Amino acid sequence: MVVGVNSDTSVRELKGPKRPILPEEERAEILSGLGCVDYVTLFDEIDPLKLITSVRPDVLVKGGDWAKEQIVGKEAVERSGGEVFIIPFVKKASTSNLIETILKRYEKSA
Repeated sequence: MVVGVNSDTSVRELKGPKRPILPEEERAEILSGLGCVDYVTLFDEIDPLKLITSVRPDVLVKGGDWAKEQIVGKEAVERSGGEVFIIPFVKKASTSNLIETILKRYEKSA
């Protein structure tokens, strides 16, 4: 399994100057520690189309906060005979929710 990880630069472009919380090296290292992951690569672009077209995966997986029609690389994967899957979105399992929880808990004690 190859996992593409947004670089810090692309995360800032997508989510703003206060993100990411963990630097790209740490995010890549965490993912590389999973037994099912064979290779982790960083990409600087806003979307992974360049990576997807060069890797040409048999399977492309995206989180449930995306509609299938919005998935970057969908056409390229399906055109080459691959499949696109959407995994269920876990509402409370997001960095944005984690940041919000930390701020709420610790603003009271400050």
